[in-house]
Amino acid sequence: MIEQVLTFLVGVGLAASVGLRISFPILIVSIFSYSGYITLSTYFVWLGTLPALIVLIIIATIDTLAFYIVWLDNLLDAIEHPVSILVGILITGAVITEFNPYLKWLMALIIGGGIAGTINAATGLLRLKISTETDGKRNFAFSTLEILGSIGLAIISIFLPFIAGLISAIALIYFSFVIKKKFLSPSKDDD
Repeated sequence: MIEQVLTFLVGVGLAASVGLRISFPILIVSIFSYSGYITLSTYFVWLGTLPALIVLIIIATIDTLAFYIVWLDNLLDAIEHPVSILVGILITGAVITEFNPYLKWLMALIIGGGIAGTINAATGLLRLKISTETDGKRNFAFSTLEILGSIGLAIISIFLPFIAGLISAIALIYFSFVIKKKFLSPSKDDD
């Protein structure tokens, strides 16, 4: 039972880190799978191969460079959201190995996709706000924080799943309020 809880929390933490930046959690899972530290579900064993690792390093490098170009950073937000949901689902399903397949994919769909999508939507809104308010001058700092947060949370998810679960829950609550404030709160013009 404890093994199921741990793999579930690893999946939750990785999904949250995907919400911050898509490519880095997958790269970290690939590194730890390749080194034999984590075991992936049957259909995701390929992530732990050298060719997958090389491709993911290239993708993470391109991803990093693209997010430091303001107009490309904002353009990528348009396609990043649905991709983050999909990757959140897949990465959660890849690391949850101790569950019935139907339950595993239900959890991956609802929890993995939900967490990744919520955090990604909120960080996209925050990045757009920062870009608008500073003419893109602070995008570099925000993107750097996203990358560091994504890498840090992905590593914490693998080594300290309970801490990652707690961080993910706090992040989910905070970012849910960011979205609520942006879309569900009455605007100041309505007063």
